Amino acid sequence: MIVSRRALRAVACACALVPGLTFAQGFSALVTPPRFEDRVAPGSTYRNVIEITNVSDTRARYALRTADWTLDPNGAASFSYDLAPGSCRPWVGIEAPELVVEPNMKRRYRFEVAVPADAPQGECRFAIMVEGDPTTLDGPVAMPVAGRIAVIVYVGVGDAAPQLEVSGARAAVVEGRRVPVLEIRNRGDAHGRLDGLVEGRDASGRRYAFTASTQPILAGETRAIALTAQSDRPDAPPPELVFPVTLSGQLAAGRQHVDVETTIAP
Repeated sequence: MIVSRRALRAVACACALVPGLTFAQGFSALVTPPRFEDRVAPGSTYRNVIEITNVSDTRARYALRTADWTLDPNGAASFSYDLAPGSCRPWVGIEAPELVVEPNMKRRYRFEVAVPADAPQGECRFAIMVEGDPTTLDGPVAMPVAGRIAVIVYVGVGDAAPQLEVSGARAAVVEGRRVPVLEIRNRGDAHGRLDGLVEGRDASGRRYAFTASTQPILAGETRAIALTAQSDRPDAPPPELVFPVTLSGQLAAGRQHVDVETTIAP
């Protein structure tokens, strides 16, 4: 039976949006898929399944609940068990608040999103949190810790879609290298991601193909998206660019194409 979860007190943590195998002092789980991106009509119910694998040699108990989440400028997620304004989590049902998985076994776990008939066009966005039982760290001070994994769910309602555009461009240091960065504004009512290659040339005259970071750009937000120049060899590090860098072409964003025509100063 699918049961609803009530809102709980707020917590926040920095967490990548591509969860997978997590080890945290006794919490060992593989959760797939890491995210869902789908669409549903108003008045209908969306259903799907996640798989939780206990990769340890002992029986594991997991707590499951939903959360709202936001992204900071660096792409780290903060999760809250309190209902955010406009949250769609009252539409969400999960199979059970707890799940026991035997050693090295897998369980399927169901959830659903019952969209009201009068729901406006937009995007229902939430996380399903999979949390391990707290364990105690050895040491002079006993400290309970617990690991958790977030499965991110995006469900577009009606014709919700992103509308991405370049609102600015600059150079920035990312992971120790100066790279082109595009400011991408989303004027739509669903999240979007950039994909594909855009051509570019640096001040030395060398031409490169650039790939864009696949961080999500949420509806109504503007996000800095770094571009990485591709090396001639797959095993080589990204090349050092000589600025200014001129970019020309299009990046894909689902069914949309985003024009990129700019010169980026050092």
